[in-house]
Amino acid sequence: MPGDYLPDVYRRLRDRFPEVASALDKLGQASASAGPLDERAQQLVKLGIAIGALAEGSVRSHARRALEAGATSDEVMHVVALAVSTRGFPAAVAAFSWVEDVLKAR
Repeated sequence: MPGDYLPDVYRRLRDRFPEVASALDKLGQASASAGPLDERAQQLVKLGIAIGALAEGSVRSHARRALEAGATSDEVMHVVALAVSTRGFPAAVAAFSWVEDVLKAR
């Protein structure tokens, strides 16, 4: 993930707790390599999870990362549309706004 996108609070937490940050990185690597999904698919799944959690920073991050991994804008927006029936319209509208910002910034 490009450093430009890392919020200051995230950087400060990593700096304050380097062993926790390292363990988190290793867990992420282990879970990424635990199955057959490629990076594109993993980022689309993580985007859906982030939308479900209404985690704005994660939605923005995983939308960017999915695009960087080869997902199309339409695929990313399809994840947002899928959220309507599983997480609800208000969550999908919020995610739409956040993803739209990411797409406009490209």
